[in-house]
Amino acid sequence: MNQTILMALVATLGTWSVTALGAAMVVFFKNPNPKALNLMLGFAAGVMVAASFWSLLEPAIARAEAASAFPAYLVVTAGFLCGALFMWASDKIVTYARGRANCTLGRPDERLNRIIMLILSITIHNIPEGLAVGVAFGMLQGSHYSLESLMGAVTIAVGIGLQNFPEGAAVSIPLRREGYSRKKSFLLGQASGMVEPAAGVLGAWLVVYIEAVLPLALSFAAGAMILVAVHELIPECQKNRKVHPYFATMGIIAGFAVMMLLDVMLG
Repeated sequence: MNQTILMALVATLGTWSVTALGAAMVVFFKNPNPKALNLMLGFAAGVMVAASFWSLLEPAIARAEAASAFPAYLVVTAGFLCGALFMWASDKIVTYARGRANCTLGRPDERLNRIIMLILSITIHNIPEGLAVGVAFGMLQGSHYSLESLMGAVTIAVGIGLQNFPEGAAVSIPLRREGYSRKKSFLLGQASGMVEPAAGVLGAWLVVYIEAVLPLALSFAAGAMILVAVHELIPECQKNRKVHPYFATMGIIAGFAVMMLLDVMLG
């Protein structure tokens, strides 16, 4: 297996393991600390917003200017919008799936349907996230495995992993509340992240073997990550701002600052 693709596989296995770690919270808690989750989500949002520019959009623009037959601004804008639209479409599918799950209330197969819909929604949501990590690692080959590109890819994987933690808990803890065993709740919770390694390998393979798609793939991943951060992570971490004012906001600032610091130090 190509070294770059192998690295993408290892990274996305790591993000999957964080999903499993979040799902494992069901073993210890029925209600995780919301303050800690808000800080984690805020930090992940800050990292993802910063990484979307420095690790994805900036190199996408540079590569499009150097190699693309089309104007760089068109290539990068098209990729960015496609990534955001893809994530928006997956979110619509999630909303539909959850609506279907709610419609099963009162039926004999209610619990089974709700479990399937919940896992399906989180799984679909994880596909573009795995692609983003795979694309980030896929560009390492073109940059001759520079330290800056490596740290950018690792940072993206860390950001995705951090926001995977509450996703795993979001599946396993409700299942435990409905009466499922801790073991079954954990297994179903971690299963929602299994798609990320496959998506990561696909993203890296496209970049490694079809180099012309690299600017488009990088901007696509950036669009998906920005939508996740702005539409999901930031609103979610701000839910308890009346109880903990500025706590999640400081997480966002800290995440952005860490990513910016890494880029400046390694640039």
